[in-house]
Amino acid sequence: MPLLEISNISKSFGPTVALDGVSFNLQEGEVHALIGENGAGKSTLMNILAGSLKADSGEIRADGRTYVPTSPMEARRCGIALIHQELCLCPHLTVSENILMGMEPARAGWLDHKRIRQHTLEVLESFHHPDIRPDRPIAELSLAARQVVEICRALAARARIILMDEPTSSLRSSDVEHLFQLIRRLRREKISVIYISHFLEEIRQIGDRYTVLRDGRSIDTGRLDSASDKDLVTMMVGRPVENLFPPRPEATQGEVILEVKDLRAPPLVKDASFQLRRGEVLGIAGLVGAGRTQMVRSLFGLDPAQSGTVELKSKPLTLKNARPDRQIRRGLGYLSEDRKGEGLALALSLADNITMTRLSSCSRFGWLDLALQRRQCRDWIDGVGIRATSGLQPAATLSGGNQQKVALARLLHQDADVLLLDEPTRGIDIGSKAKVYEIIARCAEERKAILLVSSYLPELFGLSDRLAVMSRGRLSPARPISEWTPESVMEAAIGGKVT
Repeated sequence: MPLLEISNISKSFGPTVALDGVSFNLQEGEVHALIGENGAGKSTLMNILAGSLKADSGEIRADGRTYVPTSPMEARRCGIALIHQELCLCPHLTVSENILMGMEPARAGWLDHKRIRQHTLEVLESFHHPDIRPDRPIAELSLAARQVVEICRALAARARIILMDEPTSSLRSSDVEHLFQLIRRLRREKISVIYISHFLEEIRQIGDRYTVLRDGRSIDTGRLDSASDKDLVTMMVGRPVENLFPPRPEATQGEVILEVKDLRAPPLVKDASFQLRRGEVLGIAGLVGAGRTQMVRSLFGLDPAQSGTVELKSKPLTLKNARPDRQIRRGLGYLSEDRKGEGLALALSLADNITMTRLSSCSRFGWLDLALQRRQCRDWIDGVGIRATSGLQPAATLSGGNQQKVALARLLHQDADVLLLDEPTRGIDIGSKAKVYEIIARCAEERKAILLVSSYLPELFGLSDRLAVMSRGRLSPARPISEWTPESVMEAAIGGKVT
C-alpha cells in the first residue's frame, strides 16, 4: 500500500486554476521528484499536503486513511512537514526557537532550555555550518544559513513524509552534499521525501521516481532511470527545448564601460579588480560566502566600500557615499538574489514593480499615466513570459519563478547600460531559464555590459565571454571562457592556484 495517495486534486484561486486533477502516489522510503515549470502547481500541491491550503476537490489518503489537514501543525502531527522555497522563519527569534517552534521541550509548564539546546545541536549536527548556533538570532544569518535552519526545522518534527520545495536554492555545494547524504539516510530509515527542484542533475542523484506537472495537471509518472533529460524537459514545457543557451557570436572588444580597481568592502570583499566592456558578459564564479554578492552590492551602493576606485563610462564613481538611486541615474541596474526581501515590493502591483525604477517613462508633468503604465507592463509580461492575469495583480500572488521574471522585467524596463545580475535564474524552471538566457544574450547584442554572478557552472560556461573567480574575498583575473574548465573554476574557488 502506498504511504501517500493523491487522487484528482484540484484547486483554484478565483478564475486561476492552479491544480486540475493531479494524481500520483508516494511509496515508503521513496524519494519522489515533482518537476514542472513555475506556475505548474507544484508549490500549491505542497501547501495542500502541508495543511496551509485546502483542496477544492479530490482525495488524499495517508496510510490508507483519509487525510484532510486543517493547519500545518495538524499536518506535522500526522507526520508531514514542509520545507518552503521562500523561507518561513521568524527573524527576531533564535535558531533554537525557530527549529523547535511548537515542539519545545518543557518541564512542569516551563521551557526546558537545556533540552532545547541539546535537541537543536543534535539536529544541526547534520550541517557543519560555522555561522549557525542555537542562541543566534535568525536576522544575523546569511540567506544560505537560513535555508539550513529551515531544513533542520522540518527534520526536528521527525516526520514520516518530508516535502522539500527547492531546498538547495541558497545552499553552497558542501551543504548540498550534506543534504543529499541526509536524504539518503532518511530513505534508509523508511522516511519518504517529495522533492521539488529545477536541477535535473540534483533529481537524478537522489530521486527514485518522478511526476511531471504542467498547467496544473499530472502529465506522467515513472522511474527516473527510464526517462532521459530531453524527455523530462519536453513533458515539462510541452515542447522540445533543443538549445538551452542561445548561440552567441564571439564578443568584439568594445569600449570599457566599467572599471573597478582594488575594491575592498570588509569583511567579505578583500580585493576585487576587473574591466567590463560593452557587449560583454563577464561571469563571476565562486562558492556561497566568497564575497561575490557583497562586491556587486557595493558597486550598486547597497553596502559600503572601504576603498578602491571605480570608473563608469570613463568618469570616476564615488563608492563611499554611493546610493542605489544615484547609481540608477548613472546607468547601473541591479538584480538581487533575494527577490522576496529586496527584489520586489510584494504588496504592490506588477505594473508598479516593473516601472518603479523608471517612472518617467509613463508619467507626464509629474503625474503617473496609469493607462500607459499598464500598457508598458503588459508588454513586459508578454516579453518575459510572466504568468499573470493582469498588471494590477500583486506581485505576492505569483509563484517564485514568476516573481523573479518580474524583477528581471523591471531591470530591462530601466534600460541600464550596465546590468549587475546576481543569480538571475535562481528558482526558475528550465523553460523560463531558456527565456532569461535569450534576454541576456539580446542585451549583450544591444551593447549592454553584463556582470553575471552565478553558482551554476553550466550557466556561466554557456553565457560568459570571460570569467573570473571569487575566492575568500579575492577576485581572480578575468580570462576568456575558453581558457577555463569546470575543474579549474572549482580549484580557483576553493583557494587553489589559478592555472
